[in-house]
Amino acid sequence: MSKVVWKSGTFVYPIPAVMVTCGDMEKSNIITVAWTGILNTDPAMVYISVRPQRFSNKIIRETGEFAINLTNSELAYATDWCGVKTGAKVDKFKEMNLTKEKLKFIKAPGIKESPVTIECKVKEIKNLGSHDLFIAEVLSIDADEKYIDEKGAFDISKCNLIAYANGRYFELGKQKGTFGYSVKKK
Repeated sequence: MSKVVWKSGTFVYPIPAVMVTCGDMEKSNIITVAWTGILNTDPAMVYISVRPQRFSNKIIRETGEFAINLTNSELAYATDWCGVKTGAKVDKFKEMNLTKEKLKFIKAPGIKESPVTIECKVKEIKNLGSHDLFIAEVLSIDADEKYIDEKGAFDISKCNLIAYANGRYFELGKQKGTFGYSVKKK
């Protein structure tokens, strides 16, 4: 089997499909982002990439904060809908029957229905061309207690998280191993 050379572009898939919340409890927005990830462990840092013309870009620039809400199969429709509608014209929380949740460290609301909400404080913004990169420090990870196992660990296998790949959403599947299992002594 041989590989075909494709045009240059973005193709590191699958990636998480998340709903990013910004603003405050009275005036807020949700933007669906698939360009997000981990940057650093100590301090814990993440990023999101948002087009400058998006409604949420201005809100995040002004407030200097946002929350990343992980999505699951139950939130797939809302995740897609919030990605194709603009918060300048609709209240996405209201239209998708999502519950605003007051967070501990930032003014932006979380999405109560999300299995995990990550509270973030912007540390740096870089314009990269088509997108602005928001580099942020993680202030808190708020996990729904129903996903915490008897040992106090977060059980991601219970969440039915979704990912995005090449224009499609996928529910993440079963566990194939643990870190280091390929070299673990028997």
